[in-house]
Amino acid sequence: MKLNNLTPAKGSVKSEKRVGRGPGSGSGKTAGRGSNGAKSRSGYARKIGFEGGQMPIQRRLPKFGFKNHNRVEYKAVNLSALRPSANATTSLPSTLTYSSAQATQPRATWSRFSATGN
Repeated sequence: MKLNNLTPAKGSVKSEKRVGRGPGSGSGKTAGRGSNGAKSRSGYARKIGFEGGQMPIQRRLPKFGFKNHNRVEYKAVNLSALRPSANATTSLPSTLTYSSAQATQPRATWSRFSATGN
């Protein structure tokens, strides 16, 4: 097999659709663009982000971000803090507590603890 013997698979290459070549071709006159409107004109380019008159998403969302009410706050816990000591009398979950700043917040926030080592 050589490069000059390679041919595409049968049926994989279709001829280009010739538009605007008369009524018998099936796509004559308006060449498949419809009768009127901006999309039928030459040089038409839709604006990026245009949603058909609906307020675009870049204008619906706030400019400087927003506070996600479904957020999950993570706290970093060193592995050395999780290591059991010889004189430890309390269980591990009781030693991991929320900060006082979280307790003063009006809505309940949940925390998931992630262990990070030194």
